[in-house]
Amino acid sequence: MQTPTIYPTFEAAYLDHLLAVRDAPEFVNAPRGFQSREILGVSYRIANPRERIVRIPERKLNLVFNFAESLWYLSGSNALDFISFYAPSMKKYSVDGQRLAGTAYGPRLFNFGGAGVNQWDSIERTLRQDPDSKRAVVQIFAPEELLIEGNIDVACTLGLQYMIREGALHAVSFMRANDAYRGTVSDVFSFTFLQEVMATQLGLQLGTYTHSVGSYHLYEHDDAFADKVLAASADQVCADPFPVMPSGDNWPAIREVLSLEAALRTQRLTLRTDDVSGLGLGEYWTDVVILFALHAGWRHAGTVDRELLDVLRPLYARLVENRWGVREPLASSGEK
Repeated sequence: MQTPTIYPTFEAAYLDHLLAVRDAPEFVNAPRGFQSREILGVSYRIANPRERIVRIPERKLNLVFNFAESLWYLSGSNALDFISFYAPSMKKYSVDGQRLAGTAYGPRLFNFGGAGVNQWDSIERTLRQDPDSKRAVVQIFAPEELLIEGNIDVACTLGLQYMIREGALHAVSFMRANDAYRGTVSDVFSFTFLQEVMATQLGLQLGTYTHSVGSYHLYEHDDAFADKVLAASADQVCADPFPVMPSGDNWPAIREVLSLEAALRTQRLTLRTDDVSGLGLGEYWTDVVILFALHAGWRHAGTVDRELLDVLRPLYARLVENRWGVREPLASSGEK
């Protein structure tokens, strides 16, 4: 079997495969009535999965949503009000207006099938007991999803696999389908973020990330957006490296960030610049809270706290400014 093409960053892989599916698709079809171009059996590897973002200004990366989705998974929640606060478009995937099913990977990670199966703990235990194991697999897709008539929210991800090789934690994702313009941006961010959380938990270096997809596709309604991104220059929003997650167990910080996120989202907390130093979370996780606070200010009051924006590390601040446009917010379309 041929080794997947190795890219230094996700952005390089993203652009290469977006171009391929746009210009050289294997098939043109319309699943559920949505016109698309498609390539089957796509697989690529990212040498440095910490570089999990697309920096081209024309792509307008939604960094706040990316962190929100990743932490939504780690919260174990399927609550619509959490994730729809950052991507209102996701409401259309909920049957009851309260929860998401296939899109919500958190319950699959920590309580699979509602039976109390904690796959995250199983991964850690398996790899600690046998660092050479090939059994550290998280199942996401559930076969009963296809038995629900007219199900609009079927998991796109089949599973995730983690392997320790030469002192580093490598990860492989297996997806039944992936949107080449939108979905892959948020999925790779989340999956590599989870990989880094697990790596720090195990005290390991971050290894490579391999993205494997059955159907890699570009929807017709995104053609113009894809054209704009592919025609863009090589300029980047900011060239600063993506920050390194703190070493050791990050779960106490993650739980605190989730608590603060909920308070910000429900208007039980308003974060000001003077409050930042008192969070006690360290720069990495404090920046995530600031992102959530900026978004909450926009959603609740229609304003952006520019002093708070200036506290962010330059990479995050430039990405937020680029997304919202000259420090003024624009409507979020979500990434799903």
